Amino acid sequence: MKISTKGRYGLTIMMALAKNKGRGPLSLKAIANEHNLSEHYLEQLIAPLRNAGLVSSVRGAYGGYVLSKMPNEITAADVIRVLEGPIQPVEVMEDDDPAKRELWVKIRDAVKDVLQGTTLDDLIHYDSDPQVQDPDMFYI
Repeated sequence: MKISTKGRYGLTIMMALAKNKGRGPLSLKAIANEHNLSEHYLEQLIAPLRNAGLVSSVRGAYGGYVLSKMPNEITAADVIRVLEGPIQPVEVMEDDDPAKRELWVKIRDAVKDVLQGTTLDDLIHYDSDPQVQDPDMFYI
């Protein structure tokens, strides 16, 4: 499954809104400037996210967008489904060998599980350098 720029930039929007949660609305212009993206393109992505109930718009001079739910209640799968469609890396064909069909289903389920198990909260609090030490490892 290849995630297009729609899905990638959609997650960027949602992560920016998640980081801003509780501080009021955030404009697409601010998100576009911070991430060096096209504001016009982000405008095209925000409409389906709003229609799906993931974001709300706030009108006015200090308007913008806010998450409709808490960041730990919105998954990457929610965003990807809205912008990319169903999560299906491989189309399962009825005339495929049963073993291959089973493989395609396993791949689909694995991708779906990762996306459904990852929330916006997980993404904005990602630690790229976890200091995990094996408890049985000793250093001299």
